[in-house]
Amino acid sequence: MMTFVPGAVSAASDLATHGAEIRLTGVSRHWGAIRALDSVSLHVRAGSFCVLLGPSGCGKTTCLRIVAGLDHATAGRIEIGGRDVTHLPPAARGVAMVFQSYALFPHLSVAENILFGLKARAVPAPDRARRLDRAVDILGIGHLLARRPSQLSGGQQQRVALGRAIVAEAPVCLMDEPLSNLDAQLRADMRREILSLQRRLGITMLYVTHDQTEAMGMADQVVLLRDGHIEQDAPPAEIYARPATPFAAGFIGTPPMNLLPLERRPEGWVIQGTSGPVLHKPGGPARLLAGIRPELLRLADSGIAARVTHGEYLGADTVLACAAGEARLLARLPGQVALPDGAPVHLAADPADLHFFDADTARRIA
Repeated sequence: MMTFVPGAVSAASDLATHGAEIRLTGVSRHWGAIRALDSVSLHVRAGSFCVLLGPSGCGKTTCLRIVAGLDHATAGRIEIGGRDVTHLPPAARGVAMVFQSYALFPHLSVAENILFGLKARAVPAPDRARRLDRAVDILGIGHLLARRPSQLSGGQQQRVALGRAIVAEAPVCLMDEPLSNLDAQLRADMRREILSLQRRLGITMLYVTHDQTEAMGMADQVVLLRDGHIEQDAPPAEIYARPATPFAAGFIGTPPMNLLPLERRPEGWVIQGTSGPVLHKPGGPARLLAGIRPELLRLADSGIAARVTHGEYLGADTVLACAAGEARLLARLPGQVALPDGAPVHLAADPADLHFFDADTARRIA
């Protein structure tokens, strides 16, 4: 389904190539004691691809529905293209939306599904035909126009849902986990198609997913949500290289970052249950966590003494699960590394690749 700004039909060509910024200020959504969103503020630049990322129940779909006008905010302000749309109905917000279920009408053909919203808004027939031809050309679905949804594959249904968003010619497109129903290979293909579509049309995309691979591969901006608040808002490279919290560190990356509890010694901080090496100088907070990406660990003659608990060969690399004192950590090593369970190893990393977090405040420290 999609909506379109009333009276904006004559400016459709402009809207199709110029996105609109989205700004949320102090947006909350409460149901009694349940806080789905808690004072969320964010800014999505016009023409950018922003991903709302997080685990189930973190508030990302609620946030998207509030932007669309399908749900209302308990508090806060929503602006699209510089207009305050907080209290406007969906049809007045200038957004298109693609749902997780695709929301296709089973009794209508592909062409009728794509044009349904335009007919409902009494868009003139010549304009409908122009928009349909444009969407069909972009998506390559001209041979499917007479089919019903039941005659389509999952990927084809996804393209039809995208077609409805394209013909709306809205400056903002909202997507709620649109690839979750597809198999892994098709998801990868559709990721590339959606990103190419967004770049070609110049629209602003707000995209919801729980899949960090989608977020890292598609987004200009990742907004990581947890329990109704923003954990980190940054470009993918920054959120990967400088996670703001242990949650962000553990959510981004495959495998995720190792988070190692440290204990204080006179000479400095070491992994709990080990005698070294020292990972952080003396001083600092009362409790400290160290973080290291699995792919930045390597086998060495000295370093963190550990024992292999399991090895998983993945073709291009091997992931070793190891135990070091009271910590459990993963090392992603290139090629095939054949080590039996229980084998002693030493794991080393460059000091510059270590991250440190205050375990009590759950914030990054220098």
